[in-house]
Amino acid sequence: MRNMKLRLTVMSWLQFAVWGSYLTSMGGYLGKVGLGESIGWFYSVQGIVSIFMPALMGIVADRWIPAQRLLGLCHLLSAALMTYVGYVGMTMGDGVTFADIFPAYTIAVAFYMPTLALSNSVSYTALERAGLDTIKDFPPIRIFGTIGFIAAMWVVDLGGVQHSWGQFYATAAWGLALAVYSLTLPDCPTSGARSGGLVDALGLRAFKLFKDRTMMLFFVFSMLLGVSLQITNGYANPFISSFAGVDEYAGSFFVEHANLLISLSQVSETLCILLIPFFLRRYGIKRVMLIAMLAWVLRFGFFAVGSPSWPGVLLLILSMVVYGVAFDFFNISGSLFVDRETDGSIRSSAQGLFMLMTNGIGATIGTLSAQAVVNKLVFAGSDATGQLSGWSAAWACFSAYALVVAVLFIILFRYRGELSNS
Repeated sequence: MRNMKLRLTVMSWLQFAVWGSYLTSMGGYLGKVGLGESIGWFYSVQGIVSIFMPALMGIVADRWIPAQRLLGLCHLLSAALMTYVGYVGMTMGDGVTFADIFPAYTIAVAFYMPTLALSNSVSYTALERAGLDTIKDFPPIRIFGTIGFIAAMWVVDLGGVQHSWGQFYATAAWGLALAVYSLTLPDCPTSGARSGGLVDALGLRAFKLFKDRTMMLFFVFSMLLGVSLQITNGYANPFISSFAGVDEYAGSFFVEHANLLISLSQVSETLCILLIPFFLRRYGIKRVMLIAMLAWVLRFGFFAVGSPSWPGVLLLILSMVVYGVAFDFFNISGSLFVDRETDGSIRSSAQGLFMLMTNGIGATIGTLSAQAVVNKLVFAGSDATGQLSGWSAAWACFSAYALVVAVLFIILFRYRGELSNS
């Protein structure tokens, strides 16, 4: 059993090291090469492909290709395309255009995003077949995914490539490593069934979950909360780095190493994962989800009033601390909720549907809306001081949105079940 946990821990570490190599630093690179007004498109494409790719790959994993093999294939293809993006960025330099890298980047992300759900399915299946408890044993495994994310962020920052094309090479290297490692992962048998009509053949039974009012509302609020997921990933680095244009902040440590400051978010995420089993059993899924929503209010609110020097940096640090609650208390507990509330024959499809609503529809709406807000309030500014005022207004808008979602959730969502083994 310990060996099984170790094998899944390595998988989780590599899975998120891939993402951590570019997710928080790509915005800084795009701003540096003159593509700042297109940052939203690069982050929204993660949501666009998540509308269909996780669900599609979940269907394939449920019926035809074992999840661990499909996981490796997706990472191999994504790594090859990220290598190409890095090569084009290297050869074109500051003259690189949107059309030069966006198509290949989009396809690379299209193959990466399904692996988030596939890695969950591999973990849940392997733990259950080993007679282990997913509620108790999965969160500690998932912690090492966040540690891998942090490690990759630090490598990119301290390696001097957080604002360069080198981050895409780092992404490809971790992806290739996981593609090879996936060959050693436990087998996840497909269902093998071929009867039941077109709906079952395509794995669309997962969408029947919308017939249940509780599940329908869960997925709707998954989408609404998903709007917030990628905003700080796309804009936190450019926001913090923008203080370099003001003499008062120029040259300060966190302005020069924005990724290190942002990595505190993932440190908090690591610690908060450990709290999930306790909070789920003590307070239930509704309160845990509500806590996550209120944490998003604070995440954006602290960004609106913080700065990278004393004492404003304390507010930015607090924003990083609450991120762990904002992200984990919904994403991890939500994944466990879906696992417990759905039949095993559609597990991968249901996880793909959860990804569709959060990282798909929700994140797409969120990043494109954020791009419109930031372009109007920030990039339209004539000087650095004016842009900083615009950043504050933008973060305040995002905080107000999260508060509205939280209030609606309190009023509308009803769930009396418990995620426990009793």
